[in-house]
Amino acid sequence: MRHPYADLVAHAAHLLAAAGLDGDKPTVVAERLVRADAMGHTTHGLALLPAYLRDIGSGAMTRSGEPAIVVDRPAAVVWDGRRLPGVWLTARAVDLAVARARDYGTCTVVIRRSHHIAALAAYLTAATDAGMMVVVASSDPAAAHVAPYGGKRALFTPDPVAIGIPTEGDPILIDISASITTAGLAARLTTAGRPLPGVWALDGEGRPTDAADVLSTDPRGSLLPIGGIDHGHKGYGLALWIEALTQGLSGWGRADGEAGWGGAVFVQVFDPELFAGGPAFRRQTEWLAENCRANPPIDPEKPVRLPGSKAAAGVARAQAEGLELFPGILEALVPWAERLGVAALDGRA
Repeated sequence: MRHPYADLVAHAAHLLAAAGLDGDKPTVVAERLVRADAMGHTTHGLALLPAYLRDIGSGAMTRSGEPAIVVDRPAAVVWDGRRLPGVWLTARAVDLAVARARDYGTCTVVIRRSHHIAALAAYLTAATDAGMMVVVASSDPAAAHVAPYGGKRALFTPDPVAIGIPTEGDPILIDISASITTAGLAARLTTAGRPLPGVWALDGEGRPTDAADVLSTDPRGSLLPIGGIDHGHKGYGLALWIEALTQGLSGWGRADGEAGWGGAVFVQVFDPELFAGGPAFRRQTEWLAENCRANPPIDPEKPVRLPGSKAAAGVARAQAEGLELFPGILEALVPWAERLGVAALDGRA
């Protein structure tokens, strides 16, 4: 069943507002969660809403107010997120960085002590629609799912990074992580009693495995970095970089004994107009885009596509025809709707 895009956003926003989020926070969070589902990131969309509502109720997510300003220079900003909704904080950080990049060419905003920020790809078009390139990265200093290459004890989170690159046509939207897979997918497969699609993890003794439940076993295992057993030093290096961007530049993280589900966030925006110029930038990126799409495919039935093209098509279809959610997502919201006094989505949940 396809549900109208706007109805899903409104329903999620009503739940968040009923739980206690103030101002524009419910709408901003709801829109980014639904957009994540439309883009295909179904473990990082509305599937997260029950956990967000739980944390609002317990006080683990701050309901109201603004981030505390730690540093505010023209092109470098540090916020203490005060456990405010990470989705809202990150969306505001991108908007601020876009505004300041128009004057300074680039602007970086880093956030410490944010709550979870969901799917990074959902923030990119706020910059690319303005003709700017954007980088968003995050880590959770309180969580550990990925061991350093050569080790067997989890130390890092999957540490995602997303990049939005404007072209003359649709933007390139890259969303990757330093690990082969996410903790969210591992949890979903564990619940379904299914293995990982490949040997993407280590068990508690450091042996390669496709078992999805390695993060809940005793001894606890870990997810493998990008590159896996043979070339995992690549993902290990990427994780070190992302942890330095998010926790090092924000000045708060694992070294402080951070606790509680949350995030450290890095946002950087570049305005090509203040470098070699927007047309020159897009001339180069459009050449790349055209030549990637024109590259002879290995399988003639599967032409080469650019990162973000499938996600953009998913959002366009969802907004025009409605969105089909991953099974169980709406059902998980029904108890929250009853508890918070919010009507179920057209009775179809």
